[in-house]
Amino acid sequence: MLKTWLTDEVGMLHPIIQGGMGPYSTNNLCVATANAGGLGIISLLGMGVQHCKVTPVDPVAVFGEGTTEDYIERSLDYVKEQTRQSRGVFGVNCPVAVEFADAAKRLIGGVLAVRGDDRELAERLRVVVTSAGDPLPWGELIRQTDILWFHVVPSIGHVRRAERAGVDAIIASGHEAGGHISWQPVHSLVLIPGVVEATTLPVIAAGGFCDGRTVAAAFAMGAVGVQMGTRFIATKECDFWDIWKQAILRSSDRDTLVGRGLFGPMRVLRNGLSVTWVDKTLELAPGLLKGEPVGLDQQILELEKEGLATLAQGRDSDGSLLLGGEAAGRVNDMPTVKELIERIISEAEAIIRGLPNLIIEPVAT
Repeated sequence: MLKTWLTDEVGMLHPIIQGGMGPYSTNNLCVATANAGGLGIISLLGMGVQHCKVTPVDPVAVFGEGTTEDYIERSLDYVKEQTRQSRGVFGVNCPVAVEFADAAKRLIGGVLAVRGDDRELAERLRVVVTSAGDPLPWGELIRQTDILWFHVVPSIGHVRRAERAGVDAIIASGHEAGGHISWQPVHSLVLIPGVVEATTLPVIAAGGFCDGRTVAAAFAMGAVGVQMGTRFIATKECDFWDIWKQAILRSSDRDTLVGRGLFGPMRVLRNGLSVTWVDKTLELAPGLLKGEPVGLDQQILELEKEGLATLAQGRDSDGSLLLGGEAAGRVNDMPTVKELIERIISEAEAIIRGLPNLIIEPVAT
């Protein structure tokens, strides 16, 4: 068993966090991860899009009829009930980009309010993860409670902002990750040790992690755990549609593309729609290729909305926008979450135990 700051502070068995992959529900995946000893994450993004200036999906199609507050209460209650026997721990993820700020206030505030009224929930809803934006404005809201706060950073330069905000830990997410990524292509092998060296806060590695080898590498770089998204999609309990899971299993390491998404650059799996979406990005937002923040053109947004809506129907793989990281090329089976986590930990332990054998003491002459 691997014991780190993350396992001790959060109260989890294994130092593995399931990424919060919106705008769809991750409730069942969260339950499975928490019950398996990892940190399950409820994605809040899709619950609040009706309060966003730009709405990429219809929340009713994903979560059913109800308000944002209804979605929050249903999800928290469901995960709490389904993890009661295992006493598994879980958290929530919310993007805090400028475009989503009003919705994020409603979502994070709603979660904290429900948690404050429920003693059991307060004991097991342990973490809020913020991403895709500036953490500094959120300290006043989050720091009213005892919940642990992790923030995702895409570059070493963002570390100081997270420190000033008062976060408890940093998730350093490399450019090979799926979904929303940074404007500048800083990949995990450069980013993670750089962040570790730049801060005294605990650092969690994300972006490309999918098995025991990559997890062992994360610890060698100084991380206290890993966050995985793409690898968790191809599991039996994942809420997502089978066309998405099968696309990941079919992917090679060269089958991802990056285009202009709602919150900035976004990595997806290659298919008919994503090629068209990237072509439109090259036409209307070419500065993205130079790492320059560029505005979101309506034509590009319409393609994203079309692809995400088609995915929610679960029938057209080529016409869907399938978020996924480069690790998709290293995923070739669909285990249960418990099988996956136990296999990864076992592989990582074996590798770490074998590392001292590489050291040979010099012979005195």
